[in-house]
Amino acid sequence: MHDGLADGWPEFDGQEPVEEEREPDDAAVEGQLSADSRLPADGQAALWVDRHAADGQSAAQGDRAADAGRAADDGRAADDGPASSLGLRACLEAILLVADEPVAENLLAQIVERPTSEVGATLRELSADYTAEQRGFDLREVAGGWRFYTRAEFAGVVERFVSDGQEVRLTQAALETLAVVAYRQPVSRARVSAVRGVNCDGVMRTLVLRGLVEEAGTDAETGAILFQTTNYFLERIGLARLSELPDLAPFLPDQLDDELDPGNEPSR
Repeated sequence: MHDGLADGWPEFDGQEPVEEEREPDDAAVEGQLSADSRLPADGQAALWVDRHAADGQSAAQGDRAADAGRAADDGRAADDGPASSLGLRACLEAILLVADEPVAENLLAQIVERPTSEVGATLRELSADYTAEQRGFDLREVAGGWRFYTRAEFAGVVERFVSDGQEVRLTQAALETLAVVAYRQPVSRARVSAVRGVNCDGVMRTLVLRGLVEEAGTDAETGAILFQTTNYFLERIGLARLSELPDLAPFLPDQLDDELDPGNEPSR
């Protein structure tokens, strides 16, 4: 019944077929030998693992130590400067105590080798602390810089200490002329004389010698020398900038005639 199929099947002699043995190629043998040569003997497997793990841990610790050293060097470089060892607040106080004029924040920052923003914040903290502690002096920002001043409530005590005549006060004429320059600057001598109604040449020379007024170029139309107030002027009146000058409107008459009387024509 199965003769047709039997013709197409190989004879079965009752034994399992045996796979033909083949010799491995040379490349495979060399690869296996090379791989086997890297492995430790069975008795030293644990020692090999421990040694290589320790080597890896030591390398990692060395990298971390190097990174920490570089970070420490960077930190020391950033903290270099007098303020790092002496204290920023103390350094600023010492400098301002000997300053005879307001010192700008950027100049202070260069001296103490700290950022200008940090110096400015520290100066404002010092000023607030002096006020809170009711000190007899104050740290103020005037004329684009910082300087120590005595407080107004102690003016009587300071005046007793300072002998009379040590400081020459400005005359009324000088004060009026200085006010005209402050509110109309840049302004020429002729214009100041016109506003005051008198010749102000001598008073203007006095104000220039006192360092309260300085030249500020020339007028484009007339060629007259123009004058403006100085930073020393701001320092003396305790202002940081000209925009802080008080408004004159409440002190002016209702109608102000800017035209000159013929008899009061100032000399040019």
